[in-house]
Amino acid sequence: MYRKSLDIKTRIYGGDNHPDVATSLMNIGNVLQAIGKYEEALVQHQKSLDIKIRVVGSDHPDVAASYNNIGAVYLAKGDLENALVQFQKALEIRTRVFGSDHPDVAASFTNIGVVYEKKGDFENALVQHQKALEIRTRVFGSDHPDVATS
Repeated sequence: MYRKSLDIKTRIYGGDNHPDVATSLMNIGNVLQAIGKYEEALVQHQKSLDIKIRVVGSDHPDVAASYNNIGAVYLAKGDLENALVQFQKALEIRTRVFGSDHPDVAASFTNIGVVYEKKGDFENALVQHQKALEIRTRVFGSDHPDVATS
């Protein structure tokens, strides 16, 4: 279904320079990741990222989301170094765009913490998760479900 949507959007918008085309590519990448086709997922996510950078520039939340998606694919396939690089790119953009107290910034710290956990670097993992928890506590308050599950 996503491929059909991509075909329609590509025809309607005249190619691959529209945010809706990037969204379709991202959705296809997410499905491919879910079924374990990591290399194909990376191709789709990279195409989506390229479009987003062309359309909205490199300092945009949608670009950060693409880096996050690429990082998630690398994490799923066990490529921890590349996952870390992608999650850090997402964090840098999100911090510049949103400031330091935003749920997406906290999510980036959580993702980086997960990578450190997988690497067995529990000290750095704890630091990252603590940063995420502190942000969520400031943003939501200590009784919010997003803080309780951190």
